[in-house]
Amino acid sequence: MQSYLDFEKPVADLEGKIAELKSLAATDQAVSIDEEVSRLSSRADEALIDIYKRLTPWQKTQVARHPQRPHFSDYIKGLITEWSPLAGDRKFAEDSAIQAGLGRFNGQPVAVIGQEKGNSTETRLKHNFGMARPEGYRKAVRIMEMADRFNIPVISLVDTSGAYPGIGAEERGQAEAIARSTEKSLELGVPNLAIVIGEGGSGGAIAIATASRVLMLEHAIYSVISPEGGATILWRDAAKAQDAANNMKITASDLLGFGVIDGIIAEPTGGAHRHPETVMNNTRSAIAGFLDDFADKSRLEVREHRREKFIAIGTNLP
Repeated sequence: MQSYLDFEKPVADLEGKIAELKSLAATDQAVSIDEEVSRLSSRADEALIDIYKRLTPWQKTQVARHPQRPHFSDYIKGLITEWSPLAGDRKFAEDSAIQAGLGRFNGQPVAVIGQEKGNSTETRLKHNFGMARPEGYRKAVRIMEMADRFNIPVISLVDTSGAYPGIGAEERGQAEAIARSTEKSLELGVPNLAIVIGEGGSGGAIAIATASRVLMLEHAIYSVISPEGGATILWRDAAKAQDAANNMKITASDLLGFGVIDGIIAEPTGGAHRHPETVMNNTRSAIAGFLDDFADKSRLEVREHRREKFIAIGTNLP
């Protein structure tokens, strides 16, 4: 069943009427609904296009958090073959918030790392809503080191509201683990690609998103703190999250203009959750283009390209 956001109410009403007509036709074969369904479908499509043409940053935040939006596991199923997940940081424990492993993309070996939020109460609890603990980032470092040793490109799929802020995580060195993961991302001799598929929150995202190329899905968000966190700091009121989102420049178009990201992957009208196969195809094209662009670069060239890219951020602003 389709889940609707608050601002999608006009579309929800129209699609609800379509569902009612189809239900009526199923019980009474003599009723002809084709013409009315076609008319309502056209109106729903027009309303959806109109809404998504003028999304505010806060509305994009809601789309990025949509419960039916494709998650890490969906991208693995849609893009990666021979997937072999790897677990544990070899220091403390396994952290299911960050998933990592080896597989093939279009037949080429790749290492894939990313946050998994889960799509049910049980899986969300298992994956801690995509908020990683220190051992998750240490696992990411372990996989990156392995990929670097065997000359395998790294793909990161970023989707987290931030690293887990619990006492245990802090006691086990959360900040240090994030810093080490960021450091490892920067020093890799193999190309790494980061794609923000939903939320890119704070250091929890940066830890695996410091890449040779950083892309965002059209309705994803990427920021130093969540809008709720920003509102709490600025106004001591998390209810002003909408105001924070509208002023934080967290959308893909804003960040592309600032040079923080390198490109935007288009989403279908209505968001990735409405037509996940379209998003998979667009993401597949983006990954293939990245691998082609970096195929002939030496390890030194890969490091120098990444270094220059991050040094240049903020130097060409108007």
